[in-house]
Amino acid sequence: MLWLAVIGLILPAAYHYLVGRNVAAREADLSLEISIVLIITYFISLLFSLHTHKQLFMGASSESGKLEKHSKKPTWSLTQSLSVLFLATALIAWISEMLVGSVEMAAHQMGMTSIFIGVIVVAIIGNAAEHSTAVLMAIKNRMDLSIGIAIGSSIQIALFVAPLLVIVSHFAGPRYMDLVFSPAEVLAIWLAVLISGQISGDGESNWLEGVQLLSVYIIMGLVFYFLPEVTTPPVH
Repeated sequence: MLWLAVIGLILPAAYHYLVGRNVAAREADLSLEISIVLIITYFISLLFSLHTHKQLFMGASSESGKLEKHSKKPTWSLTQSLSVLFLATALIAWISEMLVGSVEMAAHQMGMTSIFIGVIVVAIIGNAAEHSTAVLMAIKNRMDLSIGIAIGSSIQIALFVAPLLVIVSHFAGPRYMDLVFSPAEVLAIWLAVLISGQISGDGESNWLEGVQLLSVYIIMGLVFYFLPEVTTPPVH
């Protein structure tokens, strides 16, 4: 799924820089069609992982989960659980939006560029709940779950959230959104996928790998911080 996300997010930018910059209308159409493909694939992947082949995604702790399930009866019904989930999601999204708005204003006053705010500041604050959960699972030595949360969140953004925003922008908003990212963003996506594959491929982890990952993130943050502000003309 990570490689599909890379292809879907990088090819529009490759088309932009290979064909030329005078094809804005075609870029919008290309981004829209790719977004539709990505969203359809995302829902098919949910069907695969949650229904048809869910046994492939049961970790080592599945047996203990089954024991807990049999030893303790559930106190919430499915309707209650879904209602609480949707309510909590809505409240977290609302709080994150307020927090991001406040931090965004402060970041602009501190001289941060829009690309740094979007790639670093908004990403950290908007996903604070997922980050904290991943860290807590890592502290409890549940690295499979921790990595699953981190990678699953990235896949959800790449295959669902970003394509959904592209589609919605064709019906609402002042301009069409596309998937044409800057060279620095494309390089960051490519490196992130390569590093993720190398880190999770061997099934092992240690604190030195964590330090290296933090160092890579800080280096990328410094690159985006010193990246000059680039303004693009609106596309209609």
